[in-house]
Amino acid sequence: MKLDTPIHQLVKKLKLGELKSLDLVRESFNQIERLDSDIQSFVLLNEKAEEAADKVDQKLAQGEDVGILAGIPIAVKEMFCVKNMETTACSKILKGFVPPYSASVVNKVEAEGAIIIGKTNCDEFAMGSSNESSTNGIVRNPWDFKHVPGGSSGGSAACVASRMVSASFGTDTGGSIRQPASFTGVVGLKPTYGRVSRYGIVAFASSLDQAGPMTLNVRDAALMLEAMAGHDPLDSTCSKQPIEEWSNQIQEDVHGKVIGLPKEYFDDGLSDEVRGSLESLIGSLERGGAKFIEIDLPHTKYAVSSYYIICTSEASSNLARYDGVRFGKRSSSSTDLDALYMNTRSEGFGDEVKRRIMLGTFALSSGYYDAYYLKACRVRRLIQEDFIGAFKKCDAILGPVATTPAFQIGERIDDPVKMYLNDIYTLSANLAGLPGISVPVSVSDKGLPIGVQLIAPHFMEQTLFDIGKKIEVLTGWNQRCPDVV
Repeated sequence: MKLDTPIHQLVKKLKLGELKSLDLVRESFNQIERLDSDIQSFVLLNEKAEEAADKVDQKLAQGEDVGILAGIPIAVKEMFCVKNMETTACSKILKGFVPPYSASVVNKVEAEGAIIIGKTNCDEFAMGSSNESSTNGIVRNPWDFKHVPGGSSGGSAACVASRMVSASFGTDTGGSIRQPASFTGVVGLKPTYGRVSRYGIVAFASSLDQAGPMTLNVRDAALMLEAMAGHDPLDSTCSKQPIEEWSNQIQEDVHGKVIGLPKEYFDDGLSDEVRGSLESLIGSLERGGAKFIEIDLPHTKYAVSSYYIICTSEASSNLARYDGVRFGKRSSSSTDLDALYMNTRSEGFGDEVKRRIMLGTFALSSGYYDAYYLKACRVRRLIQEDFIGAFKKCDAILGPVATTPAFQIGERIDDPVKMYLNDIYTLSANLAGLPGISVPVSVSDKGLPIGVQLIAPHFMEQTLFDIGKKIEVLTGWNQRCPDVV
């Protein structure tokens, strides 16, 4: 199967004329037709994908430089605007919205020759950890259809794991790239906040949201970041840090690397299977020359509380724009303006989105702002300082992605607190704006993937790629894929 081949190898073959982009796109659509009725990772396919692939092939035949992703089929999470393609954030309230522009990151990868295959399923407005809150149905884990693929970028993870595409985009607000990557056995990267433009991405929590790639291997993640990153004048939070050739600079030698192990991440809440996988990996890395030290991140115990106050507050503010007047759904059963607002939002938003809007509105309300939102922001700063102090002692931090492997569909959907605690190891990186990566390392007794998380200092993605590549070599994970493939 061609889509099982690393992107950099496919690009080389495309540029040498040994392969056609049109062949890759057709293989992608064939895989989608064969598998996606069970997995449900796509909500919309790009009818012009073959036409775009043919144009890339013509340019390559003429010797033109098409870009570093020349002719590669990729998928885009339904949170990203793509010109002339419906964008709903998997919510009824945006049904029928067709943006006249594309997100900056979509424009960037298309300029590098990538072919957009379609839009992927996700939790409504990216609010969830299991991909069970989408109006387009539940996404299923390709390793076992009875289990969730993780969320909110579950569709983006599942379509890569099942080889429907070579890579995909996700968004990560509190772990929504790294956690589904771990659950489905792919590589998921959350870049440093500001490394990738947020322009054209449907907003959830603006100070936390960050786009990133999901791929089959670490080098492909680095290559995707090269295409996605860079300053964007349309996003005031986008960094001017230079784009590096991360994929060509990977050094898998970890000799002399100092890696921190936060004692707060290896507590009693971690399952034996995940703990065992991490301990085995730590031993392998030590034999490879890495040095491990125990570090303290004392404010981790407040991370979940502060995160959910901040993210719901920002969600309440961002989602206030969906009022039935400017775009998207408009209730037809309203007699006045107040009823229009109320009915449109009641009919258009799902339960999880309503829950978060109410929590955020309460936290921002008069008399409670200082007690909740402002205090959460102060705790956020303490969490950032914990990491700053830790990185004075180590090059990177290693820990679990989630407490367990993928859980069963329906197992946690009725217990919001238990679902929220699923993000306990990932959301601190978002609060601190740090880059993090999930790399698969083993499988559970039930045959479900288990990933490891690496966190590095701001704008030190190269450290993640270097250590991540070494982990890939040690585990030999690239030889594994779901049986359905």
